[in-house]
Amino acid sequence: MHHPDDTTSSSTLDNGRRRAVSAFAQADAAFLREAWAKLGGSREILPLRGPENGLVMVRGRAGGGGAPFNLGEASVTRASVRLDGAMVGHAMVLGRDGDRATFAAAFDALWQVEAEREGVESRVVAVIETALAEVDRERRSETEATRVDFFTMMRGED
Repeated sequence: MHHPDDTTSSSTLDNGRRRAVSAFAQADAAFLREAWAKLGGSREILPLRGPENGLVMVRGRAGGGGAPFNLGEASVTRASVRLDGAMVGHAMVLGRDGDRATFAAAFDALWQVEAEREGVESRVVAVIETALAEVDRERRSETEATRVDFFTMMRGED
């Protein structure tokens, strides 16, 4: 029988995984490699697919809500791995870095192991999110420093 709480916990789990996968995909390859050595080091990463390079079409909208248009193409690398013959993880990262995609997929698989999730969240996802927030703050600060306010003065008719 379906219990109402099942969808809530499943939805929460899906949102948590989405957030984690996004963080893994944006992380630096060196950070992922070092974190893997600490958290998943002895686990075997079996490649299922890739890493393989490709292109995706980047789309935009004029003014954020206008008609969609093709902005251009971006290189991506995707990978799917199986961890210790059990959990399967997937990743797609911008650029052409196979190691980065492989480790991001491995962390996706490790995150799905309930006993490992809290450690991955606190020692990997939280660290990545903090670093990304700092980069965003710096970018906003640099942008704000160069902002110019334009104003119009009306001349009165004498």
